[in-house]
Amino acid sequence: MRKYKIYLDTSVINFLFADDAPEKKEVTVDFFSGVVSQNIYEIFISPIVVDEINKTRDEIKRQKLLDVIREFNIPLIDINSQREEIEKLAGLYINSKIIPVNKLEDALHVAIATVFEFEILLSWNYKHLANVNKERMILLINVSEGYSKPFRLITPMEVSYG
Repeated sequence: MRKYKIYLDTSVINFLFADDAPEKKEVTVDFFSGVVSQNIYEIFISPIVVDEINKTRDEIKRQKLLDVIREFNIPLIDINSQREEIEKLAGLYINSKIIPVNKLEDALHVAIATVFEFEILLSWNYKHLANVNKERMILLINVSEGYSKPFRLITPMEVSYG
């Protein structure tokens, strides 16, 4: 049986170190130790995630975030061949006011998940990504652009452990 493909946005990795949100941190730690380390699903990130991590001002935290990617051997999607389509879709999400203009990275995460046909985009970002209203509006845009495969925008809390 084929495994689900899950795309992680940057917030998921960040919440491994979110001491100010202990419940979400605990769920995220459980997700990494129970799901990612066990290879229950195919887990990926994109260069956008690495770019966002590299913008982290705190050098120690930035290194911890990058170490997570190495430690769990999370593959990086090569988006270069699809960059034009990804940027076009991201622009549509922003122009349609589904994702705010100042949240380009969020729009790019969604576009990558769409173009590469992930089953799940995992995020702790309730406001701009992981909510049913955003999911519905994004899927409408995707269908209008010829992307008929739906995906879920959910949090690590909602991912089954097998």
